[in-house]
Amino acid sequence: MATITMARDRGTVQVADVRRARRRQNLTGWLFISPIVIGVVAFQFFPILVSMVASLTDWNGIAAPKFVGLRNFTSMFTDDPLFLQTFRNTVYFTLASIPLTIGIGLVLALLCARPIRGVAFFRTAYFAPYVTNVVAIGFVWFWFFQPDNGVINGLLQQVGIGGPQWVSSSSWAMPAVIMVSVWQGIGYPMIILLAGLQGLPNELFESGKLDGAGAWQRLRFITLPLLTPHFLFLLITQFISTFQVFGLIYVMTKGGPGHATSVYIYNIYQNAFSYGKVGYASAMSWVLFVVIAAVTYLQWKLQKRWVFYT
Repeated sequence: MATITMARDRGTVQVADVRRARRRQNLTGWLFISPIVIGVVAFQFFPILVSMVASLTDWNGIAAPKFVGLRNFTSMFTDDPLFLQTFRNTVYFTLASIPLTIGIGLVLALLCARPIRGVAFFRTAYFAPYVTNVVAIGFVWFWFFQPDNGVINGLLQQVGIGGPQWVSSSSWAMPAVIMVSVWQGIGYPMIILLAGLQGLPNELFESGKLDGAGAWQRLRFITLPLLTPHFLFLLITQFISTFQVFGLIYVMTKGGPGHATSVYIYNIYQNAFSYGKVGYASAMSWVLFVVIAAVTYLQWKLQKRWVFYT
């Protein structure tokens, strides 16, 4: 009887030791991740909550907010013509930038996937603008696009072409910003598609050659279908990125001339920090969130029709 009691006591002690060890492990884990958790809550969840509440108020960011319900949301469509104009400018920028960025990125990825001499240098050179500070890029290209003494018009004059006014023209300012955005952004799809190309099975291409398929047919019927998951990823990320373009616009044109290059995020910035309409800017931010979420969901649902997974 005494032996049984001692065995039970040892078992109880062992279970208690295991529980204490697990509690110490859990506590240690929480201590390690606590800075990240605190940062996420303080700098992401809390601002989101404040923005949600502020969107229902008339608030300048300093004085006490005044609750106005959904008036900020209705005012966008009824009293603010700049809201629709900046939305159209953003759609224009997005629809022009995404096909050019992904298309040129695909061409560069196909070229950089070939075993040519110095390919590592070209990969680095094409990707470098993507990791370069957008403010520095904006300033440099702003001077390149100067109508009188800019580099671009100087080169055009060498071949007998009179360059436009670029960032000073309401017709050419947005195309100039789009060209810079594409030049800066092609490195990202190039790297994603290059990784996809290097992971494609060679057996399919060997079978295609044996069946007499040429280079164009192998590209059209083997390479591009197998890259569709990468195209889907790029479409989603590029849409989110271009719909939130701000840095190039702020540095190169500040939304001008007139409001020709004023995009949605720049309009939010102006309302919040130039006009002191923090509540209205918060409401605009939530409209942008709904648009991005809806388009992303639509892209995800439509993937079944054109994305092929091996």
